[in-house]
Amino acid sequence: MIELSWPQVSARRLERAGLAAGMEGTSPDAVVAAMCGAHAQVMSAAEASIGLRLPGVTRAHVRAALWEERSLVKTHGPRGTVHLLPARDLPMWVSAMSSLPPAHNAAPPYLRMTAEQTDQVVAAIRTVLTGAEMTIDELSEAVVAATGPWAGDLVMPAFQTMWPRWRQAMALAAHRGAFVFGPARGRKVTYTAAPCAPPAADGLAQLVRAYLTAYGPATPQQFALWAGGPARWAREAFGGVELEEVLFEGERAWVLAGDTAVPDDPPRGVRLLPYFDAYVVAGRPREFLYPGAAAARALAGGQAGNFPVLLVDGDVGGVWHQRRSGNKIDVTVEPLRDLTAAQLRELDEQVERMGEVMEGRPRLTIGPVTVGAHA
Repeated sequence: MIELSWPQVSARRLERAGLAAGMEGTSPDAVVAAMCGAHAQVMSAAEASIGLRLPGVTRAHVRAALWEERSLVKTHGPRGTVHLLPARDLPMWVSAMSSLPPAHNAAPPYLRMTAEQTDQVVAAIRTVLTGAEMTIDELSEAVVAATGPWAGDLVMPAFQTMWPRWRQAMALAAHRGAFVFGPARGRKVTYTAAPCAPPAADGLAQLVRAYLTAYGPATPQQFALWAGGPARWAREAFGGVELEEVLFEGERAWVLAGDTAVPDDPPRGVRLLPYFDAYVVAGRPREFLYPGAAAARALAGGQAGNFPVLLVDGDVGGVWHQRRSGNKIDVTVEPLRDLTAAQLRELDEQVERMGEVMEGRPRLTIGPVTVGAHA
């Protein structure tokens, strides 16, 4: 059995994620496909995630791919969270995500919807958005009209207000391909019909292959955590793909059959990754990616992505934050250890590149070394 070390796996993942040398000559949708989706709850973070992997690309190029070329779509992806996904891969994602078994609903009975009501809501969303772009209020009115008053009952606590009952099915409706996000109408989000394409017949197997290509070696449990599904579903998903077992730092893990190649050189370089970058969210085991003090400083209860991170030679080596005023961007980096002169030069280059991507004028400040600090 092949044995792989963390430095080997780290170098492999960085290369495939476009973080070793960039992905020059490709397109935003190709980069997002390699990432298995770009987390887009904070849209500027998604733009940074993509742009930092593509030399010469700015947030304007990402927006054009999303709203003009439509090579990207914005929808609910893994874990039910908002992601940018390649439009061409949407049939795979719909097939894979709609295969998730219903999650346990701990809400009180008066709030829940039956399976039949949920199906009605999903069908209504699909129908009313065909050929239309609607704000959430317009969509709510149309869904309630198409289903019944029960769908509009204000029973869901949300942000110091109450949402109508039907909104608990939003992520599920997206997973079933009923809608994607549309372009903003002023400050308001809109929703529209998803591109018309039937779900892929083997979408879940395709997603496992894409995930393992990007983030393997991995286990079914790690895939389950990343995708937001139960362990049994993940084990069955792995069972539908031809895999090869390896020893990763002494533990059993899996890659696609024959896909055991690793770069000759260990991971090198300094990289800035924004909030919820796909690389750190999918990166496991956490204790290798976030060694020592990095776990205390940059993980929130074990959850990755809550802090923008500084990668140093493949490991999280600090955090950073930015403050924007007009076109000025103040970037403050807090390393966990002193950086060498060469690493500082590379950090300067990363900050300049961040400024290009976000179309601003950056200024770097190195914060205090925060070894052992807690967020």
